Amino acid sequence: MAKILFRLNGVPDDEAYEVRELLTNNAIDYYETAPGNWGVSMPAIWLNDDSQFEKARALLDTYQNERTVRMREEYDRLKREGKNRTFWDAIIQKPVSFATHLALALLVIYLSIRLILDLAP
Repeated sequence: MAKILFRLNGVPDDEAYEVRELLTNNAIDYYETAPGNWGVSMPAIWLNDDSQFEKARALLDTYQNERTVRMREEYDRLKREGKNRTFWDAIIQKPVSFATHLALALLVIYLSIRLILDLAP
């Protein structure tokens, strides 16, 4: 029976590619499910053979620990060089999108407060 190994929700493309490569290089038989047309299905990597789960889980845990160290080192390097992306950089890169989201958030807050005040005696 198939067993889920790795959920792909919110996983960067490079990480998903490296996990697939890791499994293929270690002769672990797997298949992948997509999120579907509307994104309601669960994208994941599944093992075809339950007996390979322990080996695959150990390989994946080792890979994720190594990736965590690698990504932290990369972040620290970018921070030292002053090239890390900040909140302000994100605003400057997409000012219209930021303004739209801010306006929508403020509208929701305003309407919520107004509803509460209108219902109060």
